[in-house]
Amino acid sequence: MTEPDHYFSAHPATPDERRTITVELAGRPASVQTAGGVFSAGHVDLGTRVLLREVPDPPPSGDLLDLGCGWGPLALTMALLAPQARVWAVDVNERALDLVRGNALRLGLANVTPALPDEVPDEIRFAALWSNPPVRIGKDALHELLHRWLPRLAPGGEAWLVVGRNLGADPLQRWLADELGLPVQRAASAKGFRVLEMRRPDPTGEPADQGVAL
Repeated sequence: MTEPDHYFSAHPATPDERRTITVELAGRPASVQTAGGVFSAGHVDLGTRVLLREVPDPPPSGDLLDLGCGWGPLALTMALLAPQARVWAVDVNERALDLVRGNALRLGLANVTPALPDEVPDEIRFAALWSNPPVRIGKDALHELLHRWLPRLAPGGEAWLVVGRNLGADPLQRWLADELGLPVQRAASAKGFRVLEMRRPDPTGEPADQGVAL
């Protein structure tokens, strides 16, 4: 039996039929390509729009992370707003990474690095992490994913997640606080989604603008 095709499949079985759509990113219209087999192939999904409405501009420098990037709305927005930063667009779906790579070229963005999870050097620390995480991979896999990446925030770095209320946003908020020990708060609640904000404490009080751990 063929395994079902998911947006979190490494190699989607859905035909790779590219289409061009126009979306709004960083307050401007942008022409991007999408395809079946990636998350929200036809538009910027509602959860991502809620996150983009609530999240502050990313730090202007350092390493930034879009975790579970899909075709790239969060990564491309980060790159447009912070052209001096390096934006890591991370996904297990290789079609999604190819789309992000092409969309960055279409928009003239040289600061986007699409990557599989294991391709991100271990020493990188992130000044900001934005994610509409793949909740449908299951609770245990989601916890493993967040446990891998959230501790890689630089001191003073911020993580912003959007999660559907009916998909376990409130239990996830409790788990993040209990398991990872990061201060976590609900920054917003809209359209059935929670926006969760976490910040890694910085004892120096300096902004998180360095992406490589020393």
